[in-house]
Amino acid sequence: MTGTSNDSAAPSGGARLLVVDDNADAADTLADLLRVLGYDVRCAGDGTSAMAALDGFRPQLALLDIGLPGEDGYAVAARMRDDPRMADAKLVALSGYGADAKRSKSLGAHFDAHLVKPVSVDELIALLEKMLG
Repeated sequence: MTGTSNDSAAPSGGARLLVVDDNADAADTLADLLRVLGYDVRCAGDGTSAMAALDGFRPQLALLDIGLPGEDGYAVAARMRDDPRMADAKLVALSGYGADAKRSKSLGAHFDAHLVKPVSVDELIALLEKMLG
């Protein structure tokens, strides 16, 4: 997470977000920021736990790390797109890779957007406002 301006606080309306990242510290830091912004956030460390989280939590948007253990973020996104509980949800890829080919692969693989780590707070807020209204 990189710096932010002082005017970046955004109304969230309590939207539900799922953060999926095998780096627990990164997931917790992102979740804490999102909670401060007013979002209802859950975390998962891999695809299996992300899908299990859908049993009691229906996110409006999921932030998925691409480099997950087991099945990667692309496979998890495909599973989420096939799950009726995620029918209206937005999916955002989080990756350390920002090359055009990686962005194109994400957008062609069931993702609505692609963010490069470390994502700036302002960029994240702008994307959430755009996707969640």
